[in-house]
Amino acid sequence: MARQPKSLFRCESCGAEAPKWAGQCADCGAWNTLVEVPTGAASGTGRGGRRSPSAAPRTWQLQEVSTAEDPRHPTGLAELDRVLGGGLVPGSVILLGGDPGIGKSTLLLQTLASLAADHRVLYVTGEESLSQVTLRARRLGVEGQDVRLLAETGVERILDAAAAESPGVLVIDSIQTMMSEEVQSAPGGVAQVRESASRLVRYAKDHDVALFLVGHVTKEGTLAGPRVLEHMVDTVVYFEGDGSSRWRMVRAIKNRFGAVNELGVFAMGDRGLKPVANPSAIFLSRHEEPVAGSIILVTREGTRPLLVEIQALVDDSALSNPRRVALGLEQNRLSMLLAVLHRHAGVAMQDQDVYVNAVGGVRIAETAADLAVLGACISSFRDRPLPTDLVVFGEVGLAGEIRPVPNGEERLNEAAKHGFTRAIVPRANAPRRAIEGMTVEPVGRLAEVLDLL
Repeated sequence: MARQPKSLFRCESCGAEAPKWAGQCADCGAWNTLVEVPTGAASGTGRGGRRSPSAAPRTWQLQEVSTAEDPRHPTGLAELDRVLGGGLVPGSVILLGGDPGIGKSTLLLQTLASLAADHRVLYVTGEESLSQVTLRARRLGVEGQDVRLLAETGVERILDAAAAESPGVLVIDSIQTMMSEEVQSAPGGVAQVRESASRLVRYAKDHDVALFLVGHVTKEGTLAGPRVLEHMVDTVVYFEGDGSSRWRMVRAIKNRFGAVNELGVFAMGDRGLKPVANPSAIFLSRHEEPVAGSIILVTREGTRPLLVEIQALVDDSALSNPRRVALGLEQNRLSMLLAVLHRHAGVAMQDQDVYVNAVGGVRIAETAADLAVLGACISSFRDRPLPTDLVVFGEVGLAGEIRPVPNGEERLNEAAKHGFTRAIVPRANAPRRAIEGMTVEPVGRLAEVLDLL
């Protein structure tokens, strides 16, 4: 029989195995990621290449599985509960990412202080000392709560402490500082992050513990570490915001227990983060008099309609290639919309610099902003202010048609609550019943929109 190799080489990035070391992984193309591992650890087989015998796992029929809804525990922060789908689910794992200093540790410390009244909570810090965490808790006014603290980076010791404390909620700050004795690499590496997260997630599932993992982000804004980290957890939440602004936004991009793309808004103050009950108010600028280049859009984040002011500045360009700048919106889509405006409305801006901004730092990814972007650009280009009681939404197609967007009636009801009396919407989004105090003008082509504006 051929001799079994004593070790194999596994890629830390994708997990592919190779019989010998190479500078580049043949599967994913990553460089210098192959590390030597024992044969048994790589293949999971017993002696002679045969898998060790074990009892076959039981299978279940679909109708035999219990469908009882998981109980949820409110965190005490209404905006965080909205993002999580109603509260914490026992055994769930939440990965929280964000820029340094954005407020991740502050949010979690406030959450634990609120949950400590009814649950045992444990805060594990791998980046700060216990005195630093205590000083932050004193600044936030939560030092009197029964929050257990642990400064440790070894996963094995953390699991031993968790077994002794039996917490209902566990926070790991951060996963990039954790290390396992079973992996021979530095903390923060792909193998260490994957192994540490795997062991912590397994503990949370086995003991019905709600687990928060704080993750670092790269300069591109994505979570650092292996991509498999996002697949291992139940919920991925990003903490967004400008460091110079007091507004912070928490957005869920993955949630197995609720809707994705939910948005929670917080205000950062001296006493920590406070939920903002009416976020539309911070995204609207109340001008003393109508100004050109401003229009109100009714967008939708998750299950919540939001009113956001879209501003545009169109000015003569001194460059051979005029600038197209979009803040909070997609820049390529702005160029496409200007081409549609020229082709189907005869408004040419080839010699103009166009700047578009979503007020308040919010990022808008949906196509419902098309009509608002064009309305703001035309208003600035013609230097004609639009009515302050007007809201718009709708997608603009390449043929100049105005296409409908989801949940049109909910958007109109939200606008009516804030005192807006006129709306320009796609024809398919016209409400079946009249909305009290609001005049809705449905449109089907871009030319109709220009006539109304």
